[in-house]
Amino acid sequence: MNGWNVIVIGGGHAGLEAAWAAAKFSQVGLLVGNPATVGRMPCNPAVGGPGKSQLVFEVQALGGLMGRLADDTAIHTRVLNASKGPAVQSLRVQNERDAYAERAQDVILGHPEIDVIRGEAADLEPDGKGGWLVITTDGRRLPCRSVVVAAGTFMRAITWYGRQSRAEGRQGEPPSRFLSAPLERAGHVLKRFKTGTPPRVRADSVDFSALLEIPADPQPRGFTGTPGPRAQESPTWQTHTTAQTHQLIHDNLQESPMFSGDIEGKGPRYCPSIEDKVVRFAHHDRHLLFVEPDGIQTSEVYLQGFSSSLPPYLQDQLVRSLPGFENAVVQRYAYAVEYDVVDSTELTLNMESRLLPGVFTAGQINGTSGYEEAAAQGLVAGTAAARRALDLKTEPIGRETGYIGVLLDDLVFKGSDEPYRMMTSRVEHRLLVRQDNADERMTPLGHGLGLVLDAELARVEAKYQRVAGGIAALAAQRSNGQTGDAWLRRPEFHLADVEALGISLPADLDASEREAVEIRVKYAGYIQRARLQLDSDARARDLKLEGLDYAAVLSLSNEAREKLGRTRPGTIEQAARISGVRHADIGALLVHLKKQGVSRET
Repeated sequence: MNGWNVIVIGGGHAGLEAAWAAAKFSQVGLLVGNPATVGRMPCNPAVGGPGKSQLVFEVQALGGLMGRLADDTAIHTRVLNASKGPAVQSLRVQNERDAYAERAQDVILGHPEIDVIRGEAADLEPDGKGGWLVITTDGRRLPCRSVVVAAGTFMRAITWYGRQSRAEGRQGEPPSRFLSAPLERAGHVLKRFKTGTPPRVRADSVDFSALLEIPADPQPRGFTGTPGPRAQESPTWQTHTTAQTHQLIHDNLQESPMFSGDIEGKGPRYCPSIEDKVVRFAHHDRHLLFVEPDGIQTSEVYLQGFSSSLPPYLQDQLVRSLPGFENAVVQRYAYAVEYDVVDSTELTLNMESRLLPGVFTAGQINGTSGYEEAAAQGLVAGTAAARRALDLKTEPIGRETGYIGVLLDDLVFKGSDEPYRMMTSRVEHRLLVRQDNADERMTPLGHGLGLVLDAELARVEAKYQRVAGGIAALAAQRSNGQTGDAWLRRPEFHLADVEALGISLPADLDASEREAVEIRVKYAGYIQRARLQLDSDARARDLKLEGLDYAAVLSLSNEAREKLGRTRPGTIEQAARISGVRHADIGALLVHLKKQGVSRET
């Protein structure tokens, strides 16, 4: 090969999406240490969940890969927050771990536009013509126009088992030893972050009768619109910590590399280790844990919520203190991994380095946590890298467009001093950017970027024409003096109840279209209010905050009050960019300013 338009370094979830997206434009090189690890799920064997499923639906609508892989290998699906409004409902898909990686490898390694290159990246060097050379440790000089670095948790990585450490990325894989150097040489500020994973336990050593079984939803859902063939095949379970668990942790904190000061990296606030939970939330006498299978015929279960960096001999005791795990055999021990990340404020909204034009970064290297966040960044970076190589401009995805836009905006303008996790609470206008309307919002955008084919755009447009027809049909029919849409807006009514009154919907509506009709009618007032709030927020961005006493704003969160007081932003717009200041805090500031009755417009 004489050269590639794009070389992607790394075959995790970010690298997969980057290579998949870039290959829609031209030939791509995928540089990985071991092709057998492509698509591996090193942490929990699941995709989706609150704030994360919305990302996956958007990636799917943009022509991405993750939703398809998740549906193909699903063994359990549930809609979380199903009793709440559509803005916070989220799909979680439990996957067969090995099958997910195998399916990813089938798709990626067999792709005619993706050349798999086995090796380790040692350096990045400009080629003097606006492109790059990726130098490998064995001396190869691989030419390309753009580079996507998706190194995950591997850059100068160290794993910790108790106070013993070794240089590795995850599960015994070699670290990326040299990639930090060219980034630092260019002026990038690298930080150390830390994450971890729970122990895996032999399934035949667990007493499942002592656990709370959580069945799959009776009507399975999927990210692609078509649930996988085995989406109801396995339950998951729940257990909890005990007083014995907590006492063991308190008695042995000196064995934790985090509490002893051995680990420098900052860990994730919203996915803490079990020892961190026990110390930080000492008033709780138990913590719920989710027991998840690695597959249908698996030999292992995964203890979601029980990540730890304590030594193996203590992990044995801790696991056996849990109900149902009294005779448990740990098959793979938990560990913490410490690694280099770039300061994401040094990137553009398309994940391109401001210091190294043509070099893009995606995934956990940017300080995020989670498969879903990585996949979204990979798709964005891979698309922008490929379009740059062809001298095509790429307009960034805006914050108002959806969860991907919020993710990018937060990373670039706020940054993070801990692993960033997407949550619904980060999204200001989440009623407008739900998982159910991701295709309506994102498919036209994906088509404009060259990621989505004409036929897919036409399919989505036809879907929403049918939805509009369904809404019109409700408005045009009456029963007992009220229109169908008026009946549907009653809290206790659903579409089936309206139809029982003799009001009919078009026969060609499928289940997803019926859901869209119901949401749009039932929440029409709230949706309109959200749109008005979006416009109002746009007008409020320039309101001044100089001299404001944040202690007097009672509805502020403690974190927001602390950070606003320290940084003293001049305007609402600047305040909204501060990490830890959420939409609810901005709303509290706006209400406070309105009560003051003082004009603060610039």
